[in-house]
Amino acid sequence: MTQGQALAHSDRLLGQLRSVLNNEPPKQAFQSFVEILRRSFDWYNWVGIYLVRGNKLVLEVYAGDAETEHVTIPIGQGICGFAAKTGETVVVPDVSRDPRYLMCFPSTRSEIVVPIKGKKGVIGEIDIDSDKLTAFSKSDEKFLEVASQELASYLEKRL
Repeated sequence: MTQGQALAHSDRLLGQLRSVLNNEPPKQAFQSFVEILRRSFDWYNWVGIYLVRGNKLVLEVYAGDAETEHVTIPIGQGICGFAAKTGETVVVPDVSRDPRYLMCFPSTRSEIVVPIKGKKGVIGEIDIDSDKLTAFSKSDEKFLEVASQELASYLEKRL
């Protein structure tokens, strides 16, 4: 895929994500959001949205073959908790080499966590696992950061 094709693909996907956020009830909008992400990229094996509730992240929805045991994660714990605490996107090319990693699935090899930042700080995050090593590129990071901004705008209107 050329850079131009990748940008067009990203723009189409963002349009789909905006559409579900604007046209579906909240719970269904979140579910559709993660399903669109998962089916749009072969290397996105599990996609979840966590929301900040007090001092914890709480799994709101996911798209994947199995449910994770990590439905709540303390802020600061694991890769997800670290991203929520720092407000920074975290890309882990090889989860077996990161001591912060909380194993959800034995097949997971890499992970990206993108904070959803509202006006007053982190209000949630997008968490994606891949069964491939070094699965996430700068393009994934940039795309997901824009997607997280869409979620932030959506959530800020409803919180």
